[in-house]
Amino acid sequence: RHRHKEKWAATAPRIPSTRLALHHFDMSYSLHLGALWPSARAGLLCEQKYGALLNNFAAADHVPQELELLNATDFVSKAPQKTQQWQRDAAAEMSPPLCASISSKIKCYTFPRSDITRFRPARPDALGLLDYYLMDAASLLPVLALNVQPDDFVLDLCAAPGGKTLALLQTGFCGHLAANDISISRTKRLYRILHSYVPKEVRDTVSVTSYDGRDWDQVKGGTFHKVLVDVPCTTDRHSAMEEDNNIFQKRRTKERQMLPMLQLQLLMAGILAARPGGEVVYSTCSLSPLQNECVVERALDVAEAQFNISIHVEDLSHFRTLFQDTFSFFPDCRLGELVLPHLTANFGPMYFCKLRRM
Repeated sequence: RHRHKEKWAATAPRIPSTRLALHHFDMSYSLHLGALWPSARAGLLCEQKYGALLNNFAAADHVPQELELLNATDFVSKAPQKTQQWQRDAAAEMSPPLCASISSKIKCYTFPRSDITRFRPARPDALGLLDYYLMDAASLLPVLALNVQPDDFVLDLCAAPGGKTLALLQTGFCGHLAANDISISRTKRLYRILHSYVPKEVRDTVSVTSYDGRDWDQVKGGTFHKVLVDVPCTTDRHSAMEEDNNIFQKRRTKERQMLPMLQLQLLMAGILAARPGGEVVYSTCSLSPLQNECVVERALDVAEAQFNISIHVEDLSHFRTLFQDTFSFFPDCRLGELVLPHLTANFGPMYFCKLRRM
């Protein structure tokens, strides 16, 4: 009569990866973010907010007007206007040119704080190019920080799925763009985005490769004016919300523990790929200081000790001033800037730090 009795002790109950992630975040981020953690946690667990990155290559002159009628605004162009107004009101001295590092070619529309309207899906123009790309608007901040100049050679070391690559092309300034990602399947997604948004003559200025980014300096060392290193990370929002492909799955524990080492190796490859005087932006979509400031600090030490390369960390605090209407920033980063999820401005997490190779 016991033949079909279930063996209760045979397997431990499977704890969802999302719950493991949240437990991990509660333990570490409550210490790091303090009183800001509860609101960031609530943001992580609610629907993410998006921005609409306008496609400058599409015949879509009507789109800005259409979005403005819905009460969306271009947060990139709005920021410098606001800053100039504050400076006039305060009759303040012009601090380091706040607007100098912002590309006016990039246009990204967002709805106001607390407005959770969704954008309609993108539509093709007469030539089949889509009119905008929906992305976490905070993902544009590393691209804006990179401040691409005309004819720059640019490397996007971990490029897939392609939102930041597309944004780099929207500047209109890339003399050549190398878009690399180790994952061939993710690189296919990058190709799809390029084909959906970018005309052939511009696609021809992009080389897409699938090298291990850690080995990039062996392929083309010291050649790029600008390097974006948007590393694999714990993707906190995804980890807290989605079981699929979650890095907190038990079988991926080792991979997760090795992330800071992988991130350091990728950042070092990015630094070595930059020419002297070149600039590198390091970014993650994690709140973890172990994946953010700690990786940057370690890279500064390794660059100096092993390669005799001196690195200057650029001050990006003006981004907080420029974009405080759109994003919620963490005020206490040792290095770089961090966008916190927040119920009224549910973008991020997004950490970004800018380095100059001396």
